[in-house]
Amino acid sequence: MAISTPCIKICVIDRVTGYCIGCGRTGMEISSWSTLQEPERQATMALLGERMKSMSSRAARGGRTLVRRRGSTGSAR
Repeated sequence: MAISTPCIKICVIDRVTGYCIGCGRTGMEISSWSTLQEPERQATMALLGERMKSMSSRAARGGRTLVRRRGSTGSAR
């Protein structure tokens, strides 16, 4: 049976909140995920929507932002 997970393969921890910008989990939650029981995983996943809303935007965090230029293929510059 597959383990339920909110992971979307964007594993970067937001320095302000301590949450992964891809899924909203903490580093501790990510590292212990495979050892949790399904009810514990479901309880954590129920919190993630609100966590994701609480995180700042990439620009506010000082991260790179995508700059699109005419004729660009969308790569960051």
